[in-house]
Amino acid sequence: MSMMWTMGAAPFAPSRRGLLLAALCAAAPGMAWALPARTLQFPRDFGSHPDLHTEWWYITGHARTAAGREFGFQVTFFRSRVEATQNMRSAFAAKNLVFAHAAVTDLEGRVLLHDQRIARAGFGVASASDADTDVRIRDWSLARQKDGSYAARIPAGEFTLDLRFTPTQPVLLQGNAGLSRKGPEEAQASYYYSEPQLKVQGKLALTGQAFEVDGGAWLDHEWSEALMHPEAVGWDWIGMNLDDGSALTAFHLRRADGSGLWAGGSFRPRDGVARIFKNDEVRFERINAWTSPRTQAKYPTQWRVQTPSGNFVVRALLDDQELDSRGSTGGVYWEGLSELLDAQGRRVGSGYLEMTGYAAPLRL
Repeated sequence: MSMMWTMGAAPFAPSRRGLLLAALCAAAPGMAWALPARTLQFPRDFGSHPDLHTEWWYITGHARTAAGREFGFQVTFFRSRVEATQNMRSAFAAKNLVFAHAAVTDLEGRVLLHDQRIARAGFGVASASDADTDVRIRDWSLARQKDGSYAARIPAGEFTLDLRFTPTQPVLLQGNAGLSRKGPEEAQASYYYSEPQLKVQGKLALTGQAFEVDGGAWLDHEWSEALMHPEAVGWDWIGMNLDDGSALTAFHLRRADGSGLWAGGSFRPRDGVARIFKNDEVRFERINAWTSPRTQAKYPTQWRVQTPSGNFVVRALLDDQELDSRGSTGGVYWEGLSELLDAQGRRVGSGYLEMTGYAAPLRL
């Protein structure tokens, strides 16, 4: 899961996958209201929802070359509604802002490369279609194709991604048929679906060196009009593709003392029915931590995660996967390629871990 927050009129904080997951977002003052339960309709709900304040499309994955070189990657597009301009008639009024983050983890080089974009929607510069997934900022794009696959084209400063993601499983509706609670109050919720176990093929280039890659990925799409609970300072989230075809999501929002405020997630076996986790059924326990030499933030890069579908250990494959997004969404967060171990310590899958609110508490 990834997410985006606003502080006053200026965008604040994190990533995607989000979010973590915590599909929380900030609404304009006086506009917090409980989202109604509704049946998500596709392909319409693959597209943008400009009537709500915040939205993001988030793809993370694990790719490898034929020679065995491994990479992680993240592509996230955000849309943020600017309430103050909605009644303006001028074509120059910035009614929606579009942001994008992209990153590559090079395990062999032990380095994380990342880039970011921001633009107001319109004038052919940035857009988010409400008919289907099609979000763009200049030459960066993520678009759903006629055959149901997704194409991401990200020519960034130090890397290029040209990848196609093909679904192998049905859409996974998170929460209550796609309405996912993110806090103790009903207004703290998002519409949220995932597409786990995406098949990845395409090209990845680092500083001019191109690689043909394949692998697996995970897509999250969330949209909301919610306020983060005042006790929450951040969240931790995982989205894991298991080697047997299962899919695991888990998240919790944290208080300042590190205790969990709200939790959730899901587990869907291959060709099976998803089990949706309740707030009191998920627990995150820190094992090891890494301190950023740049921000001095201390990130738990190894977690024990307890769920009704099993107990797991999540372990970062590279400690330094901290992203500084102060040039776009305004915050610093950790999001990176990780592996999933079962209770016996055996590797059973891989995916992404996201951690926010460690460099500084998220504040509305």
